[in-house]
Amino acid sequence: MSGGGVSRRPIATRMAETKKNNTPTRRQMFGAIAGAGVAAAIRIEPARATPASMKEAIRTVVGEAQVNKGRVHIDVPVLVDNGNTVPLTIDVESPMTPADHVKAIHVFNELNPLPNVISAYFGPRSGRARLATRFRLADTQTVVAIAEMSDGSFWSASADVVVTMQACLETL
Repeated sequence: MSGGGVSRRPIATRMAETKKNNTPTRRQMFGAIAGAGVAAAIRIEPARATPASMKEAIRTVVGEAQVNKGRVHIDVPVLVDNGNTVPLTIDVESPMTPADHVKAIHVFNELNPLPNVISAYFGPRSGRARLATRFRLADTQTVVAIAEMSDGSFWSASADVVVTMQACLETL
């Protein structure tokens, strides 16, 4: 070796010697130590959702405004076998004129990791304030839809959905 400890042998020769001796290089050791340190620092926790987190998400959208019951209609099955794809349709009674229209429809649920499922925005030219989609439900829970109107008022409806287990998932 010459010149500050740098080997002048070809890299292929050095790699063959490392494989033959089956000893890791210094670079490999530092990489393993750094990887172990990063893995030890990462904590993975399951997402926790509660009815309180849904209320907090609703307050984030509506602020301190009062949420009135009515004008919003939720069409969602009461009982679903599989919570992976639950059909959901929301209609809001509104003339959809420039003076009186739906600005947004917000959907919340209480037990999914993210309580704010979707926010869809509308304008007077939308024609109808209707939202149709599919979404996931982690468990039996309440779904809340809130319509934000152009006059600043909020209207809501809620529905309870029971999610059952499929027969093929049961243990024998």
